[in-house]
Amino acid sequence: MKAVKVRLCDAQLVKKKLIETNALDTSHMPDRDSEHIYFPLAEGSEDSVVLGLESVEIVEREMPEKRVNISLNDRLAGFLNTEELALVGRSQEVVGDIMIIEVDERLIGKEKEIASAFLESNKQVNVVVKKSAIHSGQFRTRGVEVLAGEDRKDTTHLESGVRLYLHLEKSYFSARLGSERLRIAKLVKKGERVLVMFSGSAPYPLVLAKHTQASKIVGIELNPDAHAFAVKNREKNKVSSDRVELINGDVQVEVPRLIAHGEEKEGGFTKFDRVLMPLPKTSEEFLGDALPVVRPGGMIHLYAFLNEKEIDDEGKRIVNLCEEMGFTLKLDKVVKCGQHAPYTFRVCYDLIVS
Repeated sequence: MKAVKVRLCDAQLVKKKLIETNALDTSHMPDRDSEHIYFPLAEGSEDSVVLGLESVEIVEREMPEKRVNISLNDRLAGFLNTEELALVGRSQEVVGDIMIIEVDERLIGKEKEIASAFLESNKQVNVVVKKSAIHSGQFRTRGVEVLAGEDRKDTTHLESGVRLYLHLEKSYFSARLGSERLRIAKLVKKGERVLVMFSGSAPYPLVLAKHTQASKIVGIELNPDAHAFAVKNREKNKVSSDRVELINGDVQVEVPRLIAHGEEKEGGFTKFDRVLMPLPKTSEEFLGDALPVVRPGGMIHLYAFLNEKEIDDEGKRIVNLCEEMGFTLKLDKVVKCGQHAPYTFRVCYDLIVS
């Protein structure tokens, strides 16, 4: 096609004149080399272009086409009716470069087209999967099915300056907890010892290592695959094993071992200033393991999935449960960390141990 070749120093002047005379082809992008910029000319305008500069010439050149930004809604409207469009959730979880979508059962026959629409509308996404099974089993992992893009389920997720290598089906991870991890980091004081139960691929330990001056962070994870990712992530983020200790094992076995090992050393076992329990289904079952290792004045962060009507009563129940075990706790704060389902939230109870 025809294009105006102009020196870089005259580019703005020429562009302005082309726009004023409607001679600029807006369906193509300008192009350039080391000394010149090329403006695409509208068809039939080359004979009427008078720019008054000797350095300008009209040349034949292949120009890059301008990408047309088509909205997600427009893409979906190409194959979904109004009722079907209303069934497509617009807020989807993205882990690394993988988008995880939920497909309403009434749209099952069109799920791949829906996934392709999401893929084409998100430049940072290279894979779109759907949940094929809910979080379940001993390790709380989930099944996913690739619907569009590259055929893989592993990715590297960047969160708060920390790189986390993950496999969606081999370890539990929620990108939606990113702001919650930072909230906890802001509470950690210099020199704290922190225990993270159910630490997974180490998002909590590594975010805390990056953003706090905690002296020691211990993560305990039962899932061997998640633990392997955690060790790899610790290495990739150049965090020492002295500062972030990662243990593959059962919390109910490994916490007593920490106590026993500490008591063998001169000075005995040093209790933790803070214990995180990010296992929202059954964390309270492990309070008996957490309470003995928290110093007086220390804090426990216990997570749960609850209907909003149950949140207040559950907080009182947790405090009463701890008292039955001989520990006095004060409920300092209740934080909603995101919606899990209609009227159901992930909740964190910040508990101060007396």
